[in-house]
Amino acid sequence: MERPAWAPRSIDISVPSVSRIYDFYLGGSHNFEVDREAARKAMEFMPGLPKIMQANRAFMRRAVRFAVDEGITQFLDIGSGIPTFGNVHEVARAASPGAHVVYVDHDPVAVAHSQAVLEGSTDTDVVAADLRKPQEILAAPQVRQLIDLNRPVALLLVAILHFVEDADDPYSAVAELRDALAPGSLLILTHASYEGIPLPAERAEGTVGVYKDIRNPLIMRSRDKIAQFFEGYDMVEPGLVAMPRWRPDTAPEDEDPYAFSGFAGVGRKA
Repeated sequence: MERPAWAPRSIDISVPSVSRIYDFYLGGSHNFEVDREAARKAMEFMPGLPKIMQANRAFMRRAVRFAVDEGITQFLDIGSGIPTFGNVHEVARAASPGAHVVYVDHDPVAVAHSQAVLEGSTDTDVVAADLRKPQEILAAPQVRQLIDLNRPVALLLVAILHFVEDADDPYSAVAELRDALAPGSLLILTHASYEGIPLPAERAEGTVGVYKDIRNPLIMRSRDKIAQFFEGYDMVEPGLVAMPRWRPDTAPEDEDPYAFSGFAGVGRKA
């Protein structure tokens, strides 16, 4: 298999990557056949997976615009993945030129491609770090340079927490990040769940099994469990809802049924 220039030598391109699978769902080109094969296996159980990912991205863009409308001009996106059209820095800058964005991911492909996309940028950077180690993220030079933690920050945890197992205590990690943020900061979050999926949970478990097989377990939490990540935040209306129902630009009724899988919400730190 020929290695493209954007794939770091340090990675094993024969092993599927969650970031590259996500890129495939969104119609991107930064994925290999091994990623596409895993994605197709997952779609055998849940054919609407691309619709879920598109709804996820659409929510992210609306939430970023909301944050700018609230006066926030600095964004910390953890679990950012491979940059695709309409990513955080593009949306934020369109609404507020000069907005500062730091992307964080532990996938070498996502980091390398982000560095290539952001080359020459003075307002946006990328950090190779893991959500499970929040202090390493907060201490990173890129974060210290671009993010003023004494002012409100939009913290994005979009489609990342469902890849953190309970044994790794994701609630503590999210709480550590919250405690480092200034009052008025926003938590922008999406999370997978069996709730809302337009097929029996037993069938959806087939998709969960595919991710388990590639050693990236997909943790499907209940709405109540997802709501616990917002401890210390006041929920922004309309609360924790299906992605198309969060301040929609178009009628939610026009959305594909799969778009209502899982939950999205925004919280404001008091």
